Amino acid sequence: MTTTVPKTAPRAPQGRGVSGGEPDLWCTYAAVRTLAWLDRTDSVTDPDGTAAYLSGRRNADGGYAWSRGMLSDAWATFYCTQGLRDMGRPVPGTEDTARWLERTWSGDAYAMLPGQAPDVWATHFSARTAVELCGGPVPDRARLLDWLSGLQCAGGGLSWSPEDARRGKADVRACYYGVMAWRAATGNGAAGAPPWDEEAIVSWLRARQGEEGGFRFAPAAEVPCLWATYRAVGALAALGRAPRDPGGCHDWVMGLRGPSGAFVRWEGYDVEDVWASFCAVGTLRALGAPLAPVADAVTARIAELASPGGGYTYREPGDAADALSTAAAVLSAGPASPRPDEVRWLEGCQLPNEGGVMYMPGRGSEVRCTLWALAAGAFAEDPAARRRIADWLAGLQNADGGFGYWEGRGSDLVSTAAAVETAALLGGPDGLGLDLAGVLSFVESCRIPDGEPFAHGNVPGAGPGLRPALQAQRVRLLLGPELASPAEAREAVDVLLARHRVRGGGHAGEGNRVPDLLSTYEAVLAADRAGLALDTGHVSAFVDRVRGADGTAWSPLAPGGGGPLADSLGTLLARRLATGPGELPALALS
Repeated sequence: MTTTVPKTAPRAPQGRGVSGGEPDLWCTYAAVRTLAWLDRTDSVTDPDGTAAYLSGRRNADGGYAWSRGMLSDAWATFYCTQGLRDMGRPVPGTEDTARWLERTWSGDAYAMLPGQAPDVWATHFSARTAVELCGGPVPDRARLLDWLSGLQCAGGGLSWSPEDARRGKADVRACYYGVMAWRAATGNGAAGAPPWDEEAIVSWLRARQGEEGGFRFAPAAEVPCLWATYRAVGALAALGRAPRDPGGCHDWVMGLRGPSGAFVRWEGYDVEDVWASFCAVGTLRALGAPLAPVADAVTARIAELASPGGGYTYREPGDAADALSTAAAVLSAGPASPRPDEVRWLEGCQLPNEGGVMYMPGRGSEVRCTLWALAAGAFAEDPAARRRIADWLAGLQNADGGFGYWEGRGSDLVSTAAAVETAALLGGPDGLGLDLAGVLSFVESCRIPDGEPFAHGNVPGAGPGLRPALQAQRVRLLLGPELASPAEAREAVDVLLARHRVRGGGHAGEGNRVPDLLSTYEAVLAADRAGLALDTGHVSAFVDRVRGADGTAWSPLAPGGGGPLADSLGTLLARRLATGPGELPALALS
């Protein structure tokens, strides 16, 4: 067997990170689901607060969002509703949720957002939500099974989409999500055999197990980890199969217990986080191993991760830093007050198997977090780390030319703009292996042909908004005159800023009545990029309204103190107004 020497040590970040001070949905779901597997849901800390945290993500359309004010997506909808069900709490308005899910159906499979291209992440989450929560069935089982059949690569593994399968991008996570979507659509397999060459997928999954007992995501992955191991063993179990070496897998998992008796994701990692215990317990359960030997330790560790007021984060709340909040602190301080400990912490969020920066260490690399970290100065003197990011970025590009938040997720404009901005910070976008014509093709697919001039949605078919429209023009400017006309992009920015200008100050994401911080930041950034004169008095009036003693609000109608990200954007805008045009960092969030 050939082993790959890891390029990055699987240790928790050193230095000093900054926490946003709030629970996290991924962590909350992982904590509650792990306790449910252990039959310990009576140990959920502040069950009323946690249930309120989950139900509070519900939008009027019946879907759920990662945080209040964001658009509904399939992943958040699954996590919130599954968490409530695990706690024995009612899930409100499942009829509305079912109708929202129908809007994400592409005709063949499910997308994360209405209008987005379908992928296996979303198809898994929505097929299970449709069947397990809303009573199912899926809209068209035959077409879904046909779409799922197209996920199999020539080597036997499954990929994120049929287009990715043709590119040979197999991954154990895609195998798990594909198999579980098939089971949901067919009554746990009662309505038909898997739509793949079953022996080929089983053989491919078993080959991902190393001699040490753990599994890797794919042949090129650097080290085995618990996330890959859970998804591989879970997929095999759902097919009625076992790993090549079940005993070795069990021993490897148990060898990842830390001092408290809970788990770490990689050998040598320093923190027993919520995801590691989730994956470890899920793996042991899929192996049919007893859970009692780990139940007390894992339950006690999860209790230490509870956030005040409900919900959970990935480690002790006082130490639960994230890349966005940490980068925001560095950027707010500015060059005159460097924060090397925070930059060092950001650099520690580049961990094995994925070259990008993780939102929270121990999770998965995300394109927006990578952009924020680079903008804050991370990896400035580390060519090898920058090369890893460039390689990861090239592999992240989807077949439609765009980018999603993370590997395998469908493309959207905010992620595509973040990817191109990241490439620019790495010295590109030329020369990094990106398909630039494909990028432009995806951006054009988000244009609204029958709308107002230059209108774009975040995904093809979505409604118009200022931020995606300006992100599209920033991408065009970065791609250069050989692919896109700079003069047309500048004209577009000028028209869009006038269309969404709010008389009392600032810019609105929709229409021109209620300004918000993200749209106003994007407006100033796009104006500077296009070389347009900025009405500083108009922007100052908005900044003065949202900045106060309690911090920066996301809009004049929102409560003050929007958190470290809002504070950073407000500080950067105020600095831009004081110093004139310059390199306002591209810090788009949505």
